Amino acid sequence: MKKIIKTTNAPAAIGPYSQAVAAGNFVFTAGQIAISPEANKLIHGNVAEQTKQVLENLKAVIKASGTKLSSVVKTTVYLTKAEDFVPMNEVYATYFSNEPPARVTVFVNSLPKGALVEIDATAEL
Repeated sequence: MKKIIKTTNAPAAIGPYSQAVAAGNFVFTAGQIAISPEANKLIHGNVAEQTKQVLENLKAVIKASGTKLSSVVKTTVYLTKAEDFVPMNEVYATYFSNEPPARVTVFVNSLPKGALVEIDATAEL
């Protein structure tokens, strides 16, 4: 049975989707961009600043599901520029320093609201 995960500590969905869905022993998050939950606007800044906000958003959604970032088993990172890989990776490493999850990084033409980075995650409950 699936359970919809929702929290005010992360941005509300900006379309017809859920922040996350728990199913079986896993939680699957929607992609997060660097929207500040307080202002409900994309933070402007470089990819490192946006990555930090994205991971804080993911952390809040995953926490609302009843688990934590250390339970993340896989992420997908979407970047709009190849040169942003290194600064994104430096911030990402601070959130997943011990036993990091599997990861795919994809380069795309654009992201919602002009974001530089988007990340989704799958975590074990």
